[in-house]
Amino acid sequence: MMNPRLIAISSSFEGSVFALKDSETTIGRDKTNDVRIPDRSISRQHCLIKSEGESFTIIDFDSFNGTFVNGAAVKEQTINHGDQITLGDVPFIFFQHETENDFVPGMIEFGNEMNAGSTIRLEKKDALYLNSAQVLASLPANDKAARNLSALLDLNIELGKLRDLEALQKAVFNALFAALPAIRAAIVLVEENLENITATFSRHKSGETNQPIRISQTVAEQVINEKAAVLCRNVGTNANYNRAESLLASQTDSLLCAPLTIQEKIAGIIYLDTSNPANGFDENHLQFLIAVAGIVSIILENIKHLEWLSSENRRLREEINLEHNMIGESAPMQKVFRFIEKAAPTGATVLIRGESGTGKELVAGAIHENSERGDKPFVAINCAVLSENLLESELFGHERGAFTTAIQQKKGKIEIADGGTLFLDEIGEMSPTTQAKLLRMLQEREFERVGGTRTIKVDVRVIAATNRDLEAEIKNGSFREDLYYRLNVVALFMPPLRSRREDISLLADYFVSKYSQKCKRKVTGISKEARILLTNYDFPGNVRELENAVERAVVLGNSELILPEDLPESILESESAELPVMEYQKAVNEMKKNLIMKTLEQTDGNYTEAAKLLGLHPTNLHRLIRTLNIKAFLK
Repeated sequence: MMNPRLIAISSSFEGSVFALKDSETTIGRDKTNDVRIPDRSISRQHCLIKSEGESFTIIDFDSFNGTFVNGAAVKEQTINHGDQITLGDVPFIFFQHETENDFVPGMIEFGNEMNAGSTIRLEKKDALYLNSAQVLASLPANDKAARNLSALLDLNIELGKLRDLEALQKAVFNALFAALPAIRAAIVLVEENLENITATFSRHKSGETNQPIRISQTVAEQVINEKAAVLCRNVGTNANYNRAESLLASQTDSLLCAPLTIQEKIAGIIYLDTSNPANGFDENHLQFLIAVAGIVSIILENIKHLEWLSSENRRLREEINLEHNMIGESAPMQKVFRFIEKAAPTGATVLIRGESGTGKELVAGAIHENSERGDKPFVAINCAVLSENLLESELFGHERGAFTTAIQQKKGKIEIADGGTLFLDEIGEMSPTTQAKLLRMLQEREFERVGGTRTIKVDVRVIAATNRDLEAEIKNGSFREDLYYRLNVVALFMPPLRSRREDISLLADYFVSKYSQKCKRKVTGISKEARILLTNYDFPGNVRELENAVERAVVLGNSELILPEDLPESILESESAELPVMEYQKAVNEMKKNLIMKTLEQTDGNYTEAAKLLGLHPTNLHRLIRTLNIKAFLK
């Protein structure tokens, strides 16, 4: 029985089962896919698995981290029951048929029981090397090495339980003061050197916390630079340190200092000193401190890694929880996403500004979707496409007989959006009369239909958008200043596409996938030369212009890749295109031009015959002739 599916065999998705559709299944990080896998290593549109009868094929969509079948990178590959499919960093097993037991690598089976008489049972509390008291009892009395090993064992066990720096420093200080004759101790965490201190902890043996501990900068720098621990006895007579003001001020007699290293990089130091000449430090103490520093370095690395994982987990959860239909990983778009995250729950009126085609309506939709009103209506109206009377009727509705064609009562967009969100696009195009009525609605949350007298109360959130300079419109009297302040509670400027060029490739790939499916034409990606041209073009029409260019290329192109000649002339002729690419394109166009002209000469100007010789459809030949500006040889 057929039951095609992918089962994740590791990562955070381990054990998850993803069912595949009967015909085609798109897989990726974006929620528009049939199978959505929210992992950063997986591209937004990663791959496609299609079936024809009992045959299955996987097709990679030029994903960033690739698609692998049984360890080999593939672009298009037939897959069989039991194959390992890896998308980015996430491995799966492909199951085609229903099986009695789905075996996944890493699973185990339990065999026959052991003979109980041959086993020895040992509880954790009785483990010799997990109990310092038992270690001491098993070694000679008054053995310094034994006591140090016991102290290190206790410290190691204690530190293994810790997950933050605050608890770490407390445990380390307790161990150091218990094992060493130190009076003062400090831990200093740095990034490479003392000029970049990230954290400091200090403690007196007496427990005093209000008295600062002075550390010798000379000693600290020596330990950091040489990555070696230091023991200094009789500081007052030591020529290297007896002039150090910090040591003199604290009346230090002997000191210890050891480096904390993470993967051969300095992460900080542990510093101890004492002013008691009768009970100073010795080499045995130095050995102990180096051992402690080694243990602390490992725990410190683990804590830093845990903190990073926690931070990354929060970030990913926020991204996953933030629903939007926008594509972009650039810094400007990350700011947009963070704005949506903050503004959505507040219910505040939002003004979105930016050039045409930047995605202002998508942002408005995302704010609505991520707000408490997300399950209520989202109603959009473009103020620029309607006359003043029609716009007023569309917004506020009208009563029967309000004007000649008002043959029945009609609810307006504001009333329809009650409880939800009203999006007013191109608000700068609204007439002064309509502006006044909108202002009243925003202030009072009530209005009357055109031709009506009954007041209608509404609970609606307003999001407005414009590509106009509203401040200039206020100065010339075409936009009300009081309405501007009502709308401009929180504002967002949408970045133009030219200021986030790193997103152009992502968007272009998405549009290729979208229109290749829509037009039912197999287009697997974009050529390197075409991608460079797209990335370097300024796109005055922004994302809308890019989408139009890619759709045109998919419809008119002849190969499985989008080529430079498939792009609009405005992109090909752009001054921002890189010279090597343009030179390449000129050379290619010249070759095409010569070939077509020679073929037309051979066929005596017969387009149909020339197209056959060139292996082209006559329509495509006509397009090339126009694009290349060839003077046709027509009879």
